[in-house]
Amino acid sequence: MKSILGISAFYHDSAASILIDGKIVAAAQEERFTRKKHDASYPYNAIEFVLKYANLKLSEVDQIVFFEKPFLKFERLLETYVAFAPNGFSSFRKAMPIWIKEKLFQKNFLFNKLKEHDKFYKSDENIFFSEHHLSHAASAFFPSPFEEAIILTADGVGEWATTTIAIGKGNQLEIKKEIHFPHSLGLLYSAFTYYIGFKVNSGEYKLMGLAPYGNPIYENKINKLIDVKDDGTFRLNQKYFNYATGLTMTNDKFYNLFGQKPRDSMKEKLTQFHMDIAASIQKVTEDIMIKLSRSIRKQYNIKNLCLAGGVALNCVANGKILQEKIFDNIWIQPAAGDAGGSLGAALALWYVDQKNERKVNPNDDMNGSYLGTEFTQEQIENELTSIGAKFEKFDYENLLTQTSKYLDQGKAIGWFQGRMEFGPRALGARSILGDPRSDKMQKNLNLKVKFRESFRPFAPSILRDNLSDWFDINIDSPYMLLVTNIKKEKKIQMTDEQKKLFGIDKLNIKRSEIPAVTHVDYSSRIQTVSKNTNKYFYDLISKFKQITGCPLIINTSFNVRGEPIVNTPKDAFNCFMGTELDYLVIGNCILDKNKQDIIFKKDYANKFELD
Repeated sequence: MKSILGISAFYHDSAASILIDGKIVAAAQEERFTRKKHDASYPYNAIEFVLKYANLKLSEVDQIVFFEKPFLKFERLLETYVAFAPNGFSSFRKAMPIWIKEKLFQKNFLFNKLKEHDKFYKSDENIFFSEHHLSHAASAFFPSPFEEAIILTADGVGEWATTTIAIGKGNQLEIKKEIHFPHSLGLLYSAFTYYIGFKVNSGEYKLMGLAPYGNPIYENKINKLIDVKDDGTFRLNQKYFNYATGLTMTNDKFYNLFGQKPRDSMKEKLTQFHMDIAASIQKVTEDIMIKLSRSIRKQYNIKNLCLAGGVALNCVANGKILQEKIFDNIWIQPAAGDAGGSLGAALALWYVDQKNERKVNPNDDMNGSYLGTEFTQEQIENELTSIGAKFEKFDYENLLTQTSKYLDQGKAIGWFQGRMEFGPRALGARSILGDPRSDKMQKNLNLKVKFRESFRPFAPSILRDNLSDWFDINIDSPYMLLVTNIKKEKKIQMTDEQKKLFGIDKLNIKRSEIPAVTHVDYSSRIQTVSKNTNKYFYDLISKFKQITGCPLIINTSFNVRGEPIVNTPKDAFNCFMGTELDYLVIGNCILDKNKQDIIFKKDYANKFELD
C-alpha cells in the first residue's frame, strides 16, 4: 500500500488530500474546521482529518507533496519588484519579512509543522513540491472520465503562470503553453470584483451573479485594459492596474477610464453602472475563454476538455463553451481553486513522476466530490443531545416524506447527510433546500437565511432523468459548474411593461414555473443528481417529485454570508438557530425551530464579515 498526502496552503483555501494506491480517499478545506472563510493557514485540522479517515499516522505516509514551488514564486516576486521599481517599495517592504522567515524556507517550515502531527515523523526526505499549474491541471485530468484531453487552467497566478494549456494522455500530463504574470484573466476579473466593492478571492461569484442585471456597454473600455489576440491569448495594460506591486487592484487611471471610484460597499448601494460593469467584464471573460477553447481544439484536435483554476468556477463561461460545441465533452474539477491543488499535487506525483498505471473511470474518480467528514447516527444524536437540541427520529422513508412535505409547504430546510463536499459548492450533503416553484423563496433565502444580497441566484438540483424536460442541456452536471437556459415551454414571458424595467427591478418578475431557480436572463446553474453518487439526495428529490410533480429543488450551501459551509452537527445547529431556517434534517433526525429552547437563538446576521 502506497500513500500520498497533498497539501495546499498560505494563499487562500488551504486544504489537504490523501491518496491510497492512487485512489482518492479523502480531501477537505481547512476553513471547514477553523470556521474562518478561505482560511489560508497551515491546514492542521484538514491533515488530521484525512490521516484519520485513511487510518494512517503521518510517519506511515510514503510521500508528502506541496502544491507549488516557493522558490519560483519568490523569483517572480523579486523580478516583478525590480521591473516596476521604485514603485511598490512599501508593498515589497511588507512582503519580505514573511518570505524570509517562512515562505522561502518552506520545506523546513512544513517539516516543523508536520512534526506536530506525529512525534515519530523524523525526516523531511519524503516532502516534495509540485508546480502550481501542474497541480491544477492534474486535479482536472487524472480524476476525469477521459483517456486523453486538453486541460485549460486559468487563475490569478501560480509561480509565474496565470493561464496554461496542457495535454493529458493515460498517466502522463505535459504543460504545452503558458501565459505569465502580470497578464492574468483571473486578476483582471478580480480587479473588477474589487472595483464593484466585493471582496477579492471571495466576491467573484457575486460579480458573476450580478452580470445578468446589466448590459455589457463597457466592453470597448475594457478592451483598452486587455489586448486579446484571435487565439485568445492576451496581455494586460499595466498602466491601469496596481496589483503587481501595490496594495490595491486598480489605480486612478482605471477609475478615470470608467468615470467612478471603487464602490464602498459599506456606504454605497449597487447601481445600474455597477451592473453594466459586471455584465461587461463577464462578457469579455466569456469571449476570451471561448477564443482559447477554439484555438486549442483546432491546434491539438483532441475532443475532450478539462478545466481547472479559479476561472473554471465561472460556471456561466463554462456553459458558453459547452453551448458553442467546441469540444465533444467537458469535465471540470469541482474543487477548481487552490484547495484542489492539494489533490492535483498528489495525483501528479503518483502518475507523472512515479508513472503508475491509470485506469479511467467513465463516471470520474471524484466520488461525487463527497470526500470530507461524515458522522454516524450515534455521533449525531450524542452531539445534538449534548448541546441541548430537541429532535425527533424517523425511519428512512418517513424522513424523506416529511422533509418533502415541508418543502411543499414553502419551508426552508437545513440538510446534513453523509460525507461533506470538497470544493466551494454544496452538492446535497451540507445544503439548504427550498421549493423552486415559490416566487418568494429566492428573496427570503437570501435575506432571511443567507443574510446576503437579494440579487444572488440559487441553483436547482434536478433528477438526471428529468434534466432535458426542464433545461436546454442533456449532459451530466454533478458539480454545479455549468449554466444553461430553462426550456422555452417552462418560461413565463415578460409583458411589455416588464421589459422596460432596469437592473434590480427585474428581480421580482416571475419568469418560469420554477422562479426561485430562474435567473433574470432565464438561466440556471445546474446540478444533476444520480442514484449512484448520492442516493439519499436522489431519493429525497424523487419523493418531492412524487408529492408535487416537480423533479427538482433549490440547493444552496448550508452557511450564511461570510461563513464556511457547516462541517459538524454542532455547526449545523448553530447556523439553524442563527437564521430563519424552519427545519434541520440531520441523519435520521428532524429538528423543528419552534420546539428549540429560545436561549440557543444566535445573532448570525452580524457574526461573519461580508464576503
